[in-house]
Amino acid sequence: MRPFSTVSIAAVTLVAFLCGALLLHRGAQTQAPPQPSPAQARAGAHVDRPAAAALPSSPPERIRIPSIGVDAPVMGLGLSPRGSLDVPPAARKNLAGWYEAGTAPGARGSAIVAGHVDNTEGPAVFFRLGALEKGSTIEVRRRDGRVALFSVDAVEVYDARAFPDEKVYGAARRPELRVITCGGGYSPATGYRGNVVVFAHLTGSR
Repeated sequence: MRPFSTVSIAAVTLVAFLCGALLLHRGAQTQAPPQPSPAQARAGAHVDRPAAAALPSSPPERIRIPSIGVDAPVMGLGLSPRGSLDVPPAARKNLAGWYEAGTAPGARGSAIVAGHVDNTEGPAVFFRLGALEKGSTIEVRRRDGRVALFSVDAVEVYDARAFPDEKVYGAARRPELRVITCGGGYSPATGYRGNVVVFAHLTGSR
């Protein structure tokens, strides 16, 4: 992936992780990851479940997306020396990362979770992210023992050259979640051409 432009999130500057050939490789894999359909875009008709009140800030420990078979631990991510969001180790396929200098999932604002779509061995944690549908539930288990429950509002794919930084990373008045991976087609020379982004908001906790 190309680096995202810098934007402010809770007074922290964030740029996206790269999704190019140097960081992600499809190797011998022949199966392409699913991409979002136009019906899953924000403009499409959907039922917006009422937002829940924000939770106190607490780091995430695990993310589950039952409808696409995701159940993965979450590690903290910072920024690389290049100024891009760092990534989980590519060899650990079932591992997601959270931008720990930003909003914690469940707290007020836009929390950012990212992970690989694949590596040299095949599909990784967010391989099926593009198949997620609006209304699906995302569960984030937090260090305080609570599980934050998010409802998916939209699943969209963006070309790296036209990535909507403010839309994805801009401040939110309610607790929201963005889940990001690579997508938008693949070139052996440059890697994936863009990003799949899931937009969700907090609807409850347990």
